[in-house]
Amino acid sequence: MKLKRFYLPLVLIACAGNAFGQTRDLSTSGELIDRIAAVVNDGVVLASQLDEQTQEVTQRLRQQKTELPPRNVLRKQILERLVIEEVQMQRANKLGIHISDEQLNGTLDNVAKSNNISFADLPRTLEQQGVDYRTYRDDIRRQMTLQMLRQRDVIGRINISPRELEQAMARAQNSPDQNSEYNVSHILVSVPVTASPEQVQAREARAKEVFEKAKAGDDFAQLAVTYSDSSTNIEGGSLGWRKGSQLPSIVADQVAKMKAGEIAQPIRTPSGFHIFRLNELRGGVQQAVVSQVHARHILLRTSDLEDDQTIQQKLTDIRKRIVDQHEDFAAIAAVTSQDPGSAADGGDLGWAGPGSFVPTFEQQLDTLQENEITQPFKTEYGWHLVQLLGRRVHDATEDKIRQQVFAQLRESKAEEETELWLRRLRDEAFVEYRM
Repeated sequence: MKLKRFYLPLVLIACAGNAFGQTRDLSTSGELIDRIAAVVNDGVVLASQLDEQTQEVTQRLRQQKTELPPRNVLRKQILERLVIEEVQMQRANKLGIHISDEQLNGTLDNVAKSNNISFADLPRTLEQQGVDYRTYRDDIRRQMTLQMLRQRDVIGRINISPRELEQAMARAQNSPDQNSEYNVSHILVSVPVTASPEQVQAREARAKEVFEKAKAGDDFAQLAVTYSDSSTNIEGGSLGWRKGSQLPSIVADQVAKMKAGEIAQPIRTPSGFHIFRLNELRGGVQQAVVSQVHARHILLRTSDLEDDQTIQQKLTDIRKRIVDQHEDFAAIAAVTSQDPGSAADGGDLGWAGPGSFVPTFEQQLDTLQENEITQPFKTEYGWHLVQLLGRRVHDATEDKIRQQVFAQLRESKAEEETELWLRRLRDEAFVEYRM
């Protein structure tokens, strides 16, 4: 069994400032241990890293039966990727982004579980596949660091306007969930192509009569057998289970607005009048009743001029002003907080359910009574001061759909924003190629 990966392709790159110490022992015999492939600001990319990556990418492309580009072209592309990742690691180091052993072990535990092995067995399993466990840990830590940096610099700064979200919600409500399955029945009251206006009117009246019978509780399948002109009439009009993506557009337009058991008003098409019944729905978003918290916060980030201790003291002083001098939390948040998504609303984060915030943030919220304010604490996003405004039990089905739509919107923006961000980092870096 080949161990499954949850992360980006292996990138064995030395961190800035420690490239030699982390990847190769110093030579004491005067022999060439390694060469520099590229100088990146105050760090390097080593030739050994380029060789390792080239070998891995080549092997993967061959396994996928993908035609390989010329070797010099492939190495150039891989070297450029290594350079960009080195630039990112240098920025992460500068910002103080660090993955703790506890975070790393948690991720590795998830990797082990996804491969149906225990965390304790992970080193042995990797060794059987020819992978050094220490190197594997270093690589996972690196990938987590890059993900956290992207979250801070890109994802956390993407804004979705209320109008964008509402438009996307409307589109989602007017189209069936592609991941859901629909059990639909159908009655067709056909209209001849050459029908006169009187005939059309008569057929419409018949369709309305059938619809009223169905609404009144008559068995839909029996009505289909009796009245439907569709080829599915002897099956009681059943169209069977269909995924949202497999539904004809005329059906999809109807069932997207329906709940299980509902019957749609007759609709006219060139073939006649159609009546649809949504029998059952499975998959997709299920009803979700959750415990929610309403909170607001002030976020401050460190910079070249203000370190962790300075930011922590700032928030301590702000808390004292709010608690002892009764200054308004929202007013201070509006002019102080560095969270672009909530500052304008006085730091208000709205009602949120489990998993809405990073674990450290949620742990702090769990300790609070209503209107109580935390001491300053740090997450990967910066330093926070949080006030709990309330708790409730809520039917969050619509909220869950909204969160999914929001995540889809954000991810669609994130792809382009990430490319622009990486290009800016690359353009601002000093790079000298040595190969």
